[in-house]
Amino acid sequence: MKTGVIYARYSSERQTEQSIEGQIRECMEYAERNDIIIVDSYIDRAMTGTNDNRTDFQRMLKDAQKGAWDVVLVYKFDRFSRNKYEAAIHKKTLKDHGIMLVSCKEHIPEGPEGVILESLLEGMAEYYSLELAQKVSRGQRESRIKGNYAGGGIPYGYRVENKKFLINEDEAAVVVRIFEMYAAGVFGKNIIKTLTDEGIMHRKGKPFTKNIIYGILQNSRYVGVYNHKVEGEYTNTFPRIVPQHLFDTVQTIVAGNRLGRRAQEDVVYLLKNKMKCGYCKKPITSDAGTSMNGTVMRYYKCGLKKQDTKLCRKKSIRKEILEQLIIDTTVKVLDNPETVDLITAKIFEAHEQKLKDTSILNLLEAERDKLRKALDNMLNAVAQGIITSSTKQRIEQLEAALEEAEGKLLVERAKSKVQITPADIKRFIYKALKKEPRLMIRLLIKEIILYDDKVEVYYNFIDKKRPDDLEHQAFCIYSEDCDINPQDFGFRYNAKGAKFVLEMYF
Repeated sequence: MKTGVIYARYSSERQTEQSIEGQIRECMEYAERNDIIIVDSYIDRAMTGTNDNRTDFQRMLKDAQKGAWDVVLVYKFDRFSRNKYEAAIHKKTLKDHGIMLVSCKEHIPEGPEGVILESLLEGMAEYYSLELAQKVSRGQRESRIKGNYAGGGIPYGYRVENKKFLINEDEAAVVVRIFEMYAAGVFGKNIIKTLTDEGIMHRKGKPFTKNIIYGILQNSRYVGVYNHKVEGEYTNTFPRIVPQHLFDTVQTIVAGNRLGRRAQEDVVYLLKNKMKCGYCKKPITSDAGTSMNGTVMRYYKCGLKKQDTKLCRKKSIRKEILEQLIIDTTVKVLDNPETVDLITAKIFEAHEQKLKDTSILNLLEAERDKLRKALDNMLNAVAQGIITSSTKQRIEQLEAALEEAEGKLLVERAKSKVQITPADIKRFIYKALKKEPRLMIRLLIKEIILYDDKVEVYYNFIDKKRPDDLEHQAFCIYSEDCDINPQDFGFRYNAKGAKFVLEMYF
């Protein structure tokens, strides 16, 4: 019998614990049907799924490193993440610790055909999430035009009353003091120390942090200007707290300090989390160094050797050259009609099976009907003169929750009508092969084993056999058969003069 944990999440303050209860109930029922013992649960409330900055989600990933359970159960994969790239990374993390991620309401086959189907589903969830976000943003825009509170966090120094931002006098005094100290040359860490020593805390009794201080110092709301990244500038929402000349002085100081810090380049290592060292079997990680002329050089390096150069013999390999070698060869191996047809058939079969599952739609309809009934009961109570101080607020909450539930229902109905055809799947595969190396590597490559004189690449969707199986077939590129120079890739010939080999197993 397996052990498991449950991860549940809802994304909006307008949703309630009922959403969590429904997810937990479905997961418990699934666990009981499949002989899984639930040992713990992780719950994030009012947290978006478009990124992984969630408290219990991060706690779950940390606990997963202990390998104390076998399965993570979620109601649907979009509860785990709506960002397909982050989802892939965290699923790989769980898998590396022997833990399986299972959706109680989405049947994904365990075979390799499930990899691309799952990616398609994640892509659709991301698309519909964006579509729903657009609908919500239209309502928020109307609120901003009217100068009303449109949801989200309330900046320190303000409070909300009747949907309008008002100044919180106590907090506003602290904001002005922070600006004055920074303008006088006091560093952020010293501002924090001064406030803490005087017993001045941020909200919920927590001390100020560096991020909070610099967030305040760069927030134009304090001079009455709200800059929306899409809609532009609003000047009718926030009353001014900080004088304009003081704000401008601080911005000049902040900009100068920022120029004094070296910008960190955001570099993507395409093969990371896919490679293992052929000698010690530890993961291959990223590394970088600077040449004599100041050029930054990037490498793939054995994780064990990175800890101590004496622990593994594997040499570092240039990032750009190795990635291009793997990409070019993968296209050469898989870009043929027979292989694409095989992959397409398996994915399409899994998709048709999923279309038969209407449980999600039924659950959403039940949630909508429950909200309708609750709202009707409240309105009937008002009609009979039963009114309390919280009646109006409760009706507004129910109306908002009902609107959101109906929106989700419309989205799910639209998704149930979407028929992915074999042609759609083929286009997706060819797009990965020809236009999106990152997607190609994530979906099609299962594992890469790296040596100093050869690379072994194992693919999904192919009847692959391990090298120790004498019946295995391999597509090999030898140094004498193409324009490959082993020294260009950081590889070496061994003492016996063996040829450099790139083996693609299938």
